[in-house]
Amino acid sequence: MRGAALLLFCGLIAAPAAAATLTGKAAYGDWKSDAPGVTRKITPADLPPDVATPGVALAQQVPRPAGAELKLPPGFTVTEFAKLDGPRQVRVAPNGDIFVAEMGPGVIKVLRAPDGADKAAQSAVFAEGLDRPFGIAFYPAGPNPQWVYIANTNSVIRFPYKNGDLKARAAPEMLVPAIAPSKGGNHTTRDIAFSGNGTTMFVSAGSSTNVAETMPKLSPADLQAWVASHALGAAWGKEENRADVLAFDPLGKGGHVYASGIRNCVSMAVNPANNSLWCVTNERDLLGDNLPPDYATSVKPGVFYGWPWYYIGSHEDPRRAGERPDLNGKVTIPDVLIQPHSAPLGVSFYEATSGNAAFPAADRGQAFVALHGSWNRTKRTGYKVVIVKFDHGQPTGEYEDFLTGFVVDDHSVWGRPVGVAVAHDGALLVSDDGGNSLWRVAYAKK
Repeated sequence: MRGAALLLFCGLIAAPAAAATLTGKAAYGDWKSDAPGVTRKITPADLPPDVATPGVALAQQVPRPAGAELKLPPGFTVTEFAKLDGPRQVRVAPNGDIFVAEMGPGVIKVLRAPDGADKAAQSAVFAEGLDRPFGIAFYPAGPNPQWVYIANTNSVIRFPYKNGDLKARAAPEMLVPAIAPSKGGNHTTRDIAFSGNGTTMFVSAGSSTNVAETMPKLSPADLQAWVASHALGAAWGKEENRADVLAFDPLGKGGHVYASGIRNCVSMAVNPANNSLWCVTNERDLLGDNLPPDYATSVKPGVFYGWPWYYIGSHEDPRRAGERPDLNGKVTIPDVLIQPHSAPLGVSFYEATSGNAAFPAADRGQAFVALHGSWNRTKRTGYKVVIVKFDHGQPTGEYEDFLTGFVVDDHSVWGRPVGVAVAHDGALLVSDDGGNSLWRVAYAKK
């Protein structure tokens, strides 16, 4: 574990000595206990009883206060790389160009800078007029992709691409015209990732509602028929093909539910250590400050994560009590539990081995996760970037604060991290849709 040292740009602040991993009740807290190096581990045994608490207002977004500092472990620096319009997902092309989804305007931007530069030197609109784009993927893998895939809110398209393209060279090709039968509702982000062998395109789709409030009741006979013909735990009605990870071939054919009951898998990444698919997931609301945990997890085919009937194993949601006893004992427990309502939105595995901004060797194989921040928690949490810890490719269940400092007080914040990606020179890029910024975190070699 790192020491909880603080660093802003080049201003080093003395730090307390490293502490032990926080577990049990100590792992739950708020933004006041956040600092680089603070490590938490939450297990299913740590979950408190169901305690409903009233919702609270979303933290007020404010301009960056004078003197506000972003905090990092020793040896790291952070600079504002670019100003954007509500930047969300970030992906880096093999040639080093940085693709950013501006979801609200419906635009994909491309940023370009020489390795080592702390500011983008060039910005261009790659594609516009899109429908709330979020997911971005390059295909096939390797140094010379031929396509850029984009996930709109209910479709998947692709543009022909060659390294260095700053503008789409042709109209998009429609691959998946309808990700789910029902469009709209909550959770409009869709992400894309390709399997390690390139044969499968994964698409994540969040639920339409909090806990399937609009999903109609089925008669015993209709439920039996549905269960017999659909994936384990698959929802229906407006939730069909929602709260799922879907799988297609690279041409958008053969679509099916790969894994179900994942309330809102906002971002996905493939772990290079073993080619496992990973999701970072926002769990449900209004069961209390400390229920249920959000999570990061590997996702295997055919598994069910509980939504909307169960969470974190056989914990039954009291709002759906008694509806699906057949699913009890069939819920897969996620690999890494994250403090409830932290809102993980972005994930990227760090694999850079060279570059003038490359992180220390200890960071290779770790997953960096952006936590967007809570809205219905009386004590704010999230609003930071953490490291989900791995040991020889396997998760330890721990996560460690890495980049903090976006919270002003209990009621206001000046930034909200969304996407994370590793730049060509080894820097970590962090999009911030609250501050309309793209941040660049670099390590200064000694």
